[in-house]
Amino acid sequence: MYKVLIVDDDPTFCLMLKSYLGNKGFEVKEVFSAGSALKAAGEQLFDIVLTDLRLPDFDGIELIDKLKKNNPGVPAILMTRYGDIRSAVTAIKSGAFDYITKPVNPDELLLTVNKALEKKKSETKQEAGIRSEKLPGSLNYLRGSSEPSMLVEQYISLVAPTDMSVIIQGESGTGKEYVARMIHHKSYRHSKPFVAVDCGALANELAASELFGHTKGSFTDAHADKEGQFQQANGGTLFLDEIGNLSYENQLKLLRATQERKVRKIGDNKDIDVDVRIIVATNEDLSANVMKGTFREDLFHRLNEFKISVPPLRQRSEDIPKFADYFLHLSNQELGRSVSGFDKQAMELILSYTWPGNIREIKNAIKRSVLLCTSGVITAKELPAEMHENEPGKAANRLTSNTDLKSLAETNERATIINVLQQTRFNKSKAAQLLNIDRKTLYNKMKLYGIEG
Repeated sequence: MYKVLIVDDDPTFCLMLKSYLGNKGFEVKEVFSAGSALKAAGEQLFDIVLTDLRLPDFDGIELIDKLKKNNPGVPAILMTRYGDIRSAVTAIKSGAFDYITKPVNPDELLLTVNKALEKKKSETKQEAGIRSEKLPGSLNYLRGSSEPSMLVEQYISLVAPTDMSVIIQGESGTGKEYVARMIHHKSYRHSKPFVAVDCGALANELAASELFGHTKGSFTDAHADKEGQFQQANGGTLFLDEIGNLSYENQLKLLRATQERKVRKIGDNKDIDVDVRIIVATNEDLSANVMKGTFREDLFHRLNEFKISVPPLRQRSEDIPKFADYFLHLSNQELGRSVSGFDKQAMELILSYTWPGNIREIKNAIKRSVLLCTSGVITAKELPAEMHENEPGKAANRLTSNTDLKSLAETNERATIINVLQQTRFNKSKAAQLLNIDRKTLYNKMKLYGIEG
């Protein structure tokens, strides 16, 4: 639900707008002065601001300027009378998204608000997809103070200024993409794109199209030319997650692209020059896969110019309280709660749990606990049930030979999926084989049961 701040010294007008926008699905707060607006904006984030030009303390143009200094991304719409059009134009030049005239036409208002929100959404996606490497602060919680965490930070700083290819190895949820983004952020390529590709989610027949692009008509569903991820990352960094899931054929194409710095779209006969740094991640031992013949040895050596092993959370236990506190703070912000901390029993449980899902799992566990908390302090009863099931011999913690989901009751299905994923180090392909289902079914069931990984 989008949050709207209305600033106008006419309470009746504010009430009318609040009622109208509330019926359209918006959450609305109204204030009657510029000073009150600045105070409200300091206490919570708004998605859009509607302000009158003439306010009791100072005008709407000055208000917009002050709001944008603290929150440059928030769109502001100026409401003004016909005689103040020149001021409205000045406001747009100063950073307002648009203006509407009073008396306000509700349809025009809604259209302008939706346009502003759509523009903000588009800009946010661009920031996240192309320029997020400039602002990695949202991932700073992964900067633990334990010795293993500090070693990873040291390796990042060492390899980032180079152009070396990097293999990042670690269990699911340990923060491998964070490591890749930090390498990019600290490199000379930081102003260029960082493009992340989940190779585990790519169908074999579409992987080459996704990575290298295709021309219109090159295969049945190729209705238009497509630019591949290599071209999108040109000048920057291409991050290939779950690299071990690429087929042998696509591994060969990747080898050629990394060696020759050229790609060729499917259906084209011309090479395209690319300048891309390659960083890959895996939760498998790629050198073991080379020995088994499932991963090309030449590609492995091409990628393995530098390797960073990201330790699981259980091996950096002194970081756990810091991560728990961070996610508590983050969850309070996201859920509008004010949970102050953890009681002794809850923290003991958090510290003793093995966290098979690592950073991703602790984030979800804390957020769930904040949502359930009613006392102001998280207790053990608000923590997920699986954290209470560490006693030996429990069926949910044993991998038995009977891992065929078709023969298991629904009540045991989630525990079995989690167990098999842990045993396979969250390798979805291997887990699906053990469970006697295909990868798509596994992904659907993970989504159904809220299993991260």
